[in-house]
Amino acid sequence: MNQPDAIIIGTGVIGAAIAFELAKQGWKTLSLDRNSQVGHGSTAGSCAIIRMHYSTFDGTAFAWEGYHYWRDWADYLGLPDDANLAQFRETGCLVMKTDANGMLEKHKINSAALDCPFEDWSPEEITEHLPIYALDSFAPARRMDDPAFGQPNGGRIKGAIFWPHAGYVTDPALSAQNLMDAAKQHGADVRTGAEVTEILTEAGRVAGVKLASGEKIRSKVVVNVAGPGSAIINGMAGVLEDMTIETRPLRQEVVHVPAPKGFDFENNGTIVSDSDIALYCRPERGNHILIGSEDPECDPHQWCEDDQSYDHDFSDQWTTQAMRYAQRVPSLGIPSKTRGVVDLYDASTDWIPIYDKSSLPGFYMACGTSGNQYKNAPIAGKMMAALIGYCEGGADHDAQPLQFELPYIGRMIDVGFYSRKRPINTDSSFSVLG
Repeated sequence: MNQPDAIIIGTGVIGAAIAFELAKQGWKTLSLDRNSQVGHGSTAGSCAIIRMHYSTFDGTAFAWEGYHYWRDWADYLGLPDDANLAQFRETGCLVMKTDANGMLEKHKINSAALDCPFEDWSPEEITEHLPIYALDSFAPARRMDDPAFGQPNGGRIKGAIFWPHAGYVTDPALSAQNLMDAAKQHGADVRTGAEVTEILTEAGRVAGVKLASGEKIRSKVVVNVAGPGSAIINGMAGVLEDMTIETRPLRQEVVHVPAPKGFDFENNGTIVSDSDIALYCRPERGNHILIGSEDPECDPHQWCEDDQSYDHDFSDQWTTQAMRYAQRVPSLGIPSKTRGVVDLYDASTDWIPIYDKSSLPGFYMACGTSGNQYKNAPIAGKMMAALIGYCEGGADHDAQPLQFELPYIGRMIDVGFYSRKRPINTDSSFSVLG
C-alpha cells in the first residue's frame, strides 16, 4: 500500500463507508487516521441518531435512503455471521410542532412525497406515550441566568409528528469499525496513528500525502474525511479559495441523566426533537436519557481554532441543558455528578455537508458532516464513490453535477446540492437539525 489508488484521510463512520464502497468497486484504498483506533474521532462521540425528517426535500430523500442500510446492516456489510455488529434500535422519533419549525408542514410534505411513513399526534397522544412529559410552552429557549428561565409563556404544545422508523445506533465507533472490516474483506488497508502533515501535488493535481513521520505516500486520489480537522486538511491542499461554504470545529456538550423513577425510558421512550425548549433527546443504556442542544440563539457557539486544543470539561452548558429538559419533564432528577460527552462537530456554514470535488484535481471532500450526517454514512459512501468515479472518468462535476440514483427508494438526486460552491441554503435550520 505504498502507492494506493486512493488515500482516505479519516476512519470515522463516513470515511470508513467511503473506503468500503470504493474497495467494492476494485479500488486499492488506504485509510489513514491520527487516532489509535478506527472510529475514535468525532464518530465515537456521536449521538448516532437515525432520523429521516428534514426541512429540505434533498435532505429528506438522502436520510430516508440512509435508514435502509442501518435496517439491513448485516446484509449490507457481508461480514461473517459471528461478527460483533453495532445494533440499530428502531424507537421512532417524535418532533414537537412549533412556530420555529413551521408546525412541520415542509417536513410532512417531503415525507409524503417520498412515501416515508409518519403519524400526526395530538397533545393527548404525546402524553399517552410519554406520561412524564408536560406540554407547557417555554419558547423562546433561555439560559438559566435569564430572569424568565423556567417560566411558561402561557401557550401549549399543539401536537407532534412521529416518524416510526427512526432510531439510534448503540455503538457508533463500532459501526465505523464494522465498515472498515467490511472494506478490508475487499482489499482495503488502514493505518492508525498516522497523522497527515502535507498534501502532495505534482503537475497541477494531487500526488499523495506526507505523514508526521516524514514518510510520503503517493496516490492520484486523496479524500478528505477528517471530521473536525477537515478545514486544516483543505488548507494544506490549498483548496479554500473557491469555496463559498466553509467548515469549522464546533464544541458541543451532550448530557446523560437518569430517567425519572417509575418510567422505563430506555425501552418505552423515543427520540424527541423539541424546538420549544431547543433540545433533542434519546434513550440511553441503563435507563438514562441523552440530551443535546438544538443550537438556539441563547446557547453560544464555541468555535475552535483547531480540532485538538479545546476544553474537554463540562461547563454551565451541561446544567443549562439538563434544566431546560426538566421544564418538559418536571420529575427529572438532576444528578450532582455530570455525565455525558464533550466533543466537536465539523460544522459547515449552513450545516449542510460538502460532498464534492475540489479545485485541486484528484482531491475530494466529505466535510461539514458532524451533528446530522452520521445517519447518512452508508449512502454518503456510495455517493462519494460514484462522484470520484465520475470525475476521474473525465466529467466536470462543477459544470454538470453528477445525478445519482438512491438505490433503495429509486430517486435521483443532484449531487450539486452538496457543492462546496453552492449558495448558502436559506432553507436550512442553521443548527444540528440540518
